[in-house]
Amino acid sequence: MRNEGAFLLDWFAHHLAAGVSHFVVLSNDCQDGTDAMLDRLEGTGWLTHIRNDGPYTKAGIQFTGLRLADASAAVKEADWIIALDIDEFVNVHAGDHTLPALIAALPEATAIAITWRLFGNGDVIRYADRPVTETFTHCAPEILYWPWRAAMFKTLYRNDGTYRQIGVHRPRGPNRGRLPDARWYDCQGNLLNDQFKTRRIFSNFGMPMYRLAQINHYALGAMESYILKADRGRAVHGDHDLGADYWIERNFNTATDTTISALAEPSGRLRTELRADPVLGPLHEAAVAWRKARFDELMLKDEMRALFGRLLMTPPSRTLTNPSARRLMRYAEMSRATDQQ
Repeated sequence: MRNEGAFLLDWFAHHLAAGVSHFVVLSNDCQDGTDAMLDRLEGTGWLTHIRNDGPYTKAGIQFTGLRLADASAAVKEADWIIALDIDEFVNVHAGDHTLPALIAALPEATAIAITWRLFGNGDVIRYADRPVTETFTHCAPEILYWPWRAAMFKTLYRNDGTYRQIGVHRPRGPNRGRLPDARWYDCQGNLLNDQFKTRRIFSNFGMPMYRLAQINHYALGAMESYILKADRGRAVHGDHDLGADYWIERNFNTATDTTISALAEPSGRLRTELRADPVLGPLHEAAVAWRKARFDELMLKDEMRALFGRLLMTPPSRTLTNPSARRLMRYAEMSRATDQQ
């Protein structure tokens, strides 16, 4: 996590409600207090915070962090593992909507491929301090044939020695002697072929994938939040800029899915308790204020203001509304005034 303090408590509360018993969280180069929030959460016993401020291996920030996580006691002692980013929310449909219920539904599984469902921007321009699971409900249809990234999955897997390392989408470092006995399932309950044991990172196209669970992937967020994401850069592909192409490829809004609200009551209760903490509450408010101030700073940069304008004009935001146009013009005037100084 980097500069994600405004979203941290919502994500953390949801996954506590979903049955995660311990978190190992990497942070790097935080300016908004995310690292301080993680330090406070570490004191609860639910979380291990590892600072990943570099230097980094040639593999980059995220894989350097995953190797640090591999070495942690919490990972070594875990029964099951899943790697998630802060814009990914586990959404279990089986049983009581928790990860233990998903595991119980597939008792023979070594690994369970939980496919992404991409949630679009839904024409939300302004960042607001409310849960992303409530803000964004428009998404991709259940059955897709392209793009392949829409069918990518995250893997929930037994930490039984079949795999030695955490990966971004799937476990790595397979123990070849154990592979013949490994059993991979999708969230339709289908036993998957041997390709999934070593290399697949996306599910089969053209068929339903979400009967037991899905990953709600809120890759875009509000337009203002996307500008901050573009400024931060990508964790895996640090040399790849985030632009309108990334946005367009992931901005699905043709279906509606509110099933994650099954955990709204327990996650909301936990979120309220976390925000009432005398340290976490003020840190959360400070992270929200930082996010808003940072967006204003970025609007003084020509390239970021141009990207914001493209987002406003990209479907489904085909029409630049008057309030949006006035706001963009105000930022342009601020930038010109700064240049003149």
